[in-house]
Amino acid sequence: MRPLLPSQVAWYVTGRFYAADTGSILDVGYFLHLPGIDDGDLFAGTPGEATACFTFAAAPFTASQVSNGGLSLALDAVGEFGLYLNRRPAATFDDPQSFAAGEEIARFRRRNIVVGATVAGPAETAGQAGGSPAPPALISQNVFSAALLWSCEFEHAGRRHDLGRLLPHGITQWGTASAQPMPPPAGYSTSLPFVGWAVAVG
Repeated sequence: MRPLLPSQVAWYVTGRFYAADTGSILDVGYFLHLPGIDDGDLFAGTPGEATACFTFAAAPFTASQVSNGGLSLALDAVGEFGLYLNRRPAATFDDPQSFAAGEEIARFRRRNIVVGATVAGPAETAGQAGGSPAPPALISQNVFSAALLWSCEFEHAGRRHDLGRLLPHGITQWGTASAQPMPPPAGYSTSLPFVGWAVAVG
């Protein structure tokens, strides 16, 4: 099992960012693609969080804000996130902690702060003439690199795997968040869906 080539696609993920009532932030989600694992073996049924065999969850972190005209910049502190194998998938976005309920198979640490940029679009007039402006459209993007801290060998779908052999130097990931927030679960003030894609670091 050879390491992925530098800049080769490592994974695709989707998940949600959560802002807790305490002020901390975390993100959780599941994998749509992982190296060395057939895409058909990533889910135990129709693809979705409830059937995802591989999930991730970040340790809660804090962020500071910087504004520059129509840009709102979030500076996320350095932190760690774990990857989990769920032999009995049961994750739900109504309970962010459920994404860390499986067997931890790898842990990564972001190498530096993460700068996320939110772009505000022009306000749109509500449906009727003379109506008040609708909220501006938003696009949020970020990018970060993360080093592999540790991994372990595991068995799935009759084969043995170790992400540390494929991604020994870590990954660089880009992410895009949805403009439409989702109703947050109890204890959280914000929930935003996102998609991310990563490449191997050489």
